[in-house]
Amino acid sequence: MKWLNLILLVLFVNFLLAQNPSIKVLDTDFSKGRLQNVQSITLNDAVKLHGHLCDGLVVGFLGLKETLYKLYPDSIIDRTNNRIVSKPSPCLTDIAIFMTGARYQYNTYYVSDGIKYQFIVQRIDNEKTYGVKLKSGLMPTAIDSLRKLESQFSTFLLSKNPQTLFIIEEIKNYKWLPVLKGNFLKTDVLNKKLQNCLSK
Repeated sequence: MKWLNLILLVLFVNFLLAQNPSIKVLDTDFSKGRLQNVQSITLNDAVKLHGHLCDGLVVGFLGLKETLYKLYPDSIIDRTNNRIVSKPSPCLTDIAIFMTGARYQYNTYYVSDGIKYQFIVQRIDNEKTYGVKLKSGLMPTAIDSLRKLESQFSTFLLSKNPQTLFIIEEIKNYKWLPVLKGNFLKTDVLNKKLQNCLSK
């Protein structure tokens, strides 16, 4: 039974990764370079950065993809021209930096548990700002403790049009006021010393 569960889990993860949504971005072509490096980044790429596929990574990728297309409706997404505030979840913080190109050390990224969105994203050149959050009622209430529900929720998200999943609201006259602190609970390691659930 243990091996069957493991095989099913591997097949499920492979199915999710096969969905592999992507977004086209613009970056500089080297450390002192020009802004001309056009590339696609994918959910699979984000998994390699983050370490595993999870619902938070999927929510973040899909929500930010929709939001960034609102900030750049007529052009490619410029990863040198964004600021973002994210909730403190490890999944959301990793995807925030990865997709927007924002960085803490350049005052274009910070974390806050005091925002009503999962992310607040601002385009620096015109200061257009959006808050994005998953619509209420979509996430299973027990998702924090049950891996099966998390996997089912990720499958559900990837099977839908992201435009139907998120609330993306323009925030007028948003002021960039970073609140810098480093004492958020790191939730993705809470169970790292517990026995593998598949072995039971």
